[in-house]
Amino acid sequence: MIPIRVEETGVEPVSVAEMRGYLRLSSDETAEESLIARLIPAARAAVEAAARRLLRPARFRVVLAAWPRLGLLPLPLSPLVAVLRAGRVDKSGTLTAIEPGPIRIGPDPWEAPCLLFGPDLPPLGAVSALVEVSAGCGGEGPPVPEPLVQALRLTVADWFENRGDAGREGAARPLPPEAAGLAACRRMRL
Repeated sequence: MIPIRVEETGVEPVSVAEMRGYLRLSSDETAEESLIARLIPAARAAVEAAARRLLRPARFRVVLAAWPRLGLLPLPLSPLVAVLRAGRVDKSGTLTAIEPGPIRIGPDPWEAPCLLFGPDLPPLGAVSALVEVSAGCGGEGPPVPEPLVQALRLTVADWFENRGDAGREGAARPLPPEAAGLAACRRMRL
């Protein structure tokens, strides 16, 4: 089961104008704006992968062939914000809504995002279940932690300054060391 991203629902954590200021570009240097606008989502995706956190809110769909046996379904979507809807999908693709009340978010949506399923859900039989959730910082979710915003700024700045430098063809560009350190900020558990 892999969550399917349905829609981005918010704005990027940093704007082009904010990055122009961070990069110290003068007001007459507008030729670089389209590059900055393309670097922001790419850098956000890299920081999200390193931090295992979603920095922009989005809607996701999860399709299940059966309800989880123990009533727990871990999801790689941190922070998990809300269960939006749930339903049963028959073979023709018709969705029959079910009350999402028995499906709720687990106790720690940041470090252990999961869905909890109550025992009173209708049996699935030959149909599948569809659960739609919202996840990510911003919008209805919690604000983006400042260390992750700074990691995003540092990554955009590094990629902006070092564009065109030789590297392996097709290889993903790594986060700069300063940004990687910030993106790795996770709550410690005992």
